[in-house]
Amino acid sequence: MQCLVPCRFLSHANQCSGARTAVRMRPVAVRAIRITSRIVFLACGLISLLTGVPYAMLRGVDLPVQSEWVIFVVALALVGLFSLAVALLPRSLIAKVCKKDRDDERLFTTPLKLLGGFAAISFLLALMAYFAPHSWNLNPQLMLALCPMYLVKMTFDPSPLSIFLLLAPMNAAVYGSLGVTLGYAGLAFRGRR
Repeated sequence: MQCLVPCRFLSHANQCSGARTAVRMRPVAVRAIRITSRIVFLACGLISLLTGVPYAMLRGVDLPVQSEWVIFVVALALVGLFSLAVALLPRSLIAKVCKKDRDDERLFTTPLKLLGGFAAISFLLALMAYFAPHSWNLNPQLMLALCPMYLVKMTFDPSPLSIFLLLAPMNAAVYGSLGVTLGYAGLAFRGRR
């Protein structure tokens, strides 16, 4: 009986015996994680860049509080551009910079896990900032650093639905980009030791 499964998916014992075997699903799962990671990195990078636009347009003059607006724009641009670069660069180049094998799972899973953690925390932070009572007197400078979309809440009062469906996810994407940046920085520095 001829085996219909490509030899690269079979173990050595099964190749020699010629018996049918189940195809390993690991390569397909890893490819799905890589593709999903790249799409998410691209989306988070674009949202980070778009979030910096109001700060750049206002140029600090019309902000509701006195702040160092340039720091926000530069930080948002850097993490956004880094996420875009990682989403678009070839896997071999990313692996070379991180000193990993191009087929190493951690090349995409580690930054994706950090993206998820940072995004979840910042999503909850954005909801907390919106629903916090006015008696808490949240420091606007701190809230702009922790929640870039807090600027929208300071300039006009959005509805809870728009906070939940638009502003909190945008805040999560910005901090997701930061998670991607820190994830790859960790991989690169751990790879050099």
